[in-house]
Amino acid sequence: QVQLVESGGGLVQAGGSLRLSCAASGRTASVIATGWFRQAPGKEREFVSAISWSSGFTLFADSVKGRFTISRDNAKNTVYLQMNSLKPEDTAVYYCAGRGGGGNYNRANEYDFWGQGTQVTVSS
Repeated sequence: QVQLVESGGGLVQAGGSLRLSCAASGRTASVIATGWFRQAPGKEREFVSAISWSSGFTLFADSVKGRFTISRDNAKNTVYLQMNSLKPEDTAVYYCAGRGGGGNYNRANEYDFWGQGTQVTVSS
């Protein structure tokens, strides 16, 4: 099993920045990529970004391109999501997820492990 723990959420004004962390423990060698998803009240969970642990390949949703970056620290088994120029519409619970196989990194149902989520609130 793999355990994922998110941190770094909070309340920030529009235009501000936050950095989310996703720390993995357990059988981390089975995870080949980590993704970030978010879910706002009344909306479906949507893809934000993902990164491959081996190649460093990254993927971003169009809504966050140019504002968010994703990185990994292999020694710490941690993935970071740096969020800049935050907008009120970025308000959501952010989840990190791990997957053990290839495929479409932006599909939530292809991820095997999930964290508990961290709240991000952007005020206008």
